[in-house]
Amino acid sequence: MTARKKAQASKEQTTLEFGRNALLSALAGGHNRHFAFLEHRLGVKLATRGNLVAVEGPAASRKIAAKVLEALYARLEKEEEISTAEVDTEIRFAQDAPQGLAEKMHGADSIRTAAGKRTRARSSAQVAYLNLMRSHELVISVGPAGTGKTYLAAAFGAHLLFERKVERLILSRPALEAGERLGFLPGDLREKIDPYLRPLYDALFEVIGDQVTKMMESGIIEVAPLAFMRGRTLSRSFVILDEAQNCGHAQMKMFLTRLGEDSRMVVAGDPSQSDLPEGPEGLGEALRYLENVQGVGVMHFAKGDVVRHPLVSRIVDAYDAHEKEERARSK
Repeated sequence: MTARKKAQASKEQTTLEFGRNALLSALAGGHNRHFAFLEHRLGVKLATRGNLVAVEGPAASRKIAAKVLEALYARLEKEEEISTAEVDTEIRFAQDAPQGLAEKMHGADSIRTAAGKRTRARSSAQVAYLNLMRSHELVISVGPAGTGKTYLAAAFGAHLLFERKVERLILSRPALEAGERLGFLPGDLREKIDPYLRPLYDALFEVIGDQVTKMMESGIIEVAPLAFMRGRTLSRSFVILDEAQNCGHAQMKMFLTRLGEDSRMVVAGDPSQSDLPEGPEGLGEALRYLENVQGVGVMHFAKGDVVRHPLVSRIVDAYDAHEKEERARSK
């Protein structure tokens, strides 16, 4: 790290000095969008002069802003690209991580998913999730949309594939959505099931890139409906079950018992978005039965862990508030 704090001109300003002027434009972002995002989130003002960046605002906000700028600059020194998503990530780390933990987290929050591609955890909760996947054969992750349950699982699976620690990456989900049935959809079987599996394809292309198609053709990567898992033993594989809240008792038990030699599994779901009439039966049972079983890790994400567009967090809050009111009225 070549950035260092200079003596403060006053109690209202912190000045940072960076060693390479050429990196400051990338630090600020096109049309200063990174600085504008930082200013909006933290209530500070940023100004540049030469290789200096002045931060004005409340002392606590200046301290967080300085940590964020130094962390982003360190990424640029490693020739990594940054976007507003990375700015948001560093703000989360600086705000949420306990004293002295943030620095340790940065070494563990990055995984290589393909040649020239890396994926980073974007919150302290995601760092904990990655650590669970590193240390457990089976991880069950539950929480609201936008917390990275499936995306980070796909990224970690791609990482294990890239490091040749597994031979296959298998992603699955139940083909049940909003009361629709496959028989009523047009096309052959592949055309019927592809819409249900599209979120998994999207995650794979984002973390691996254009190699996905070739790897799917060779069988290294497989994306299939849950029903196609029956009768199989999945060895030397990383297996992900997405939308697990739509699994019944028999489906969940069937999937979990597919685990083979040198394999790992991740089960991801949001109990509040179950399309089953009885609710998230299979996922709920798995949580109750397996939480204290050796080799099983459970990750509970909260609405505060949402890392998508900030509006997603507000949408989740609004729905939670109205559902809480409805439950209170029904009592």
